[in-house]
Amino acid sequence: MSAGRAEGGYGRGAAVLSVGIAATGLTTYAYFALASHSLSEASYGGITLLWSAVFITVSVLYRPVEQLLSRTIAERDAHGQTGREHLRVAASIQLALGAVFVVAALALRGPLQDDLFDGSETLYWVLVASVLAYAASYFARGFLAGSRRFGLYGGLVLMEAGSRLMFALAVAVGIASGQSVVALGIAAAPLLSLAVVPWALSRTRPAAEAPPAAADAQFTLSQGTGFAAAVLAIMLAEQTFLNAGPLLVKATEGGTEGAALAGFTFNVLLIARAPLQLFQAVQTSILPHLTRLGARGENDPFRRSVNVTLAAIAGFAVLVALVMLAVGPSVMDLVFGGKFDYNRLGLVLISVGMGLYLAAATLNQALLARGQARVASGAWLAAAAVFVAFLALADFDDRVLQVETGYVGGALVLCGLLYGIYRRAAVMT
Repeated sequence: MSAGRAEGGYGRGAAVLSVGIAATGLTTYAYFALASHSLSEASYGGITLLWSAVFITVSVLYRPVEQLLSRTIAERDAHGQTGREHLRVAASIQLALGAVFVVAALALRGPLQDDLFDGSETLYWVLVASVLAYAASYFARGFLAGSRRFGLYGGLVLMEAGSRLMFALAVAVGIASGQSVVALGIAAAPLLSLAVVPWALSRTRPAAEAPPAAADAQFTLSQGTGFAAAVLAIMLAEQTFLNAGPLLVKATEGGTEGAALAGFTFNVLLIARAPLQLFQAVQTSILPHLTRLGARGENDPFRRSVNVTLAAIAGFAVLVALVMLAVGPSVMDLVFGGKFDYNRLGLVLISVGMGLYLAAATLNQALLARGQARVASGAWLAAAAVFVAFLALADFDDRVLQVETGYVGGALVLCGLLYGIYRRAAVMT
């Protein structure tokens, strides 16, 4: 495949996914906006804590298998290898991770239900059901991404967000009421989104340019587990960046006031999360794209794809920061109501941190494509440790500003570490 066709395929895949995932991001915003307007501050805080707990867990547990499938399918396709052992290995890892979660969740029911969810049995069981449902969803995402079925991937995540929104909408218009109904949407959404899977299995991918013949290579459980373990560490660090702030605020403040302040912190960090929803289109399509380029030895297109993506991220981050500087507090009040006082400087800090974080995520995908998962995971863990240490040791009067400052600093450390590794890997190729 020519470099032009390869880059065009990456661009088309990212564009197709961008449409679906941009709509998904807006739908997710709508879910939280409706919940914020419909529930009390404490009840909304419980929803944000549930969301944080679910997505910390599923991202740490299941995204490694999604990334494993995406990279492995792309690499085997580039080498013309056949067989299904990589699917069996990925499924075995996913099932094992789900079983580990069930055991841990049952063992820790007391702390989860009583301390995290203030005694809510409903929120606890929604957490358990949601995490199990996402096991199948993330396996499907990895298969679709590696197979370059980006339209169906976008459809899956959009259906998930739309299904979840219906529960918040039902409460907002008075068809149903209460925190429990809004929470149930988080568990039901991944199951409803799997409606696209039978369609995906019934469709055959259009014939692509035939790769050179290659002898089949066995993909072992040891290989899959090694990659997944490294990515699991990366996902743990990633979720620490995105969700440690609200959880720490809840833990240090406690009670109803702590839940409300955690909800406020969550709203501020949505400035970082929402672009991540959109960036998921790039992240999902760039890993199989870079993996194919690396497998074929096309180093110049590889570097060009990374550089173009980084430049686009820089421009986007500057734009968001300027918008937050000009009208940030007004926008946040409009979206989430006037219950909180949003600091303009803090919103700009989060915007800058978002740009650094997206750049780091791009460099991370390049390292995964190069087979550098283990060394990349070390950088993530180090940066996350710096972030958590700052949150724990610093003593700001404004706890939200402390989270915002720590996020920017941690993202800067992470981006610097990953860039250094990327440059060294580029010299070696």
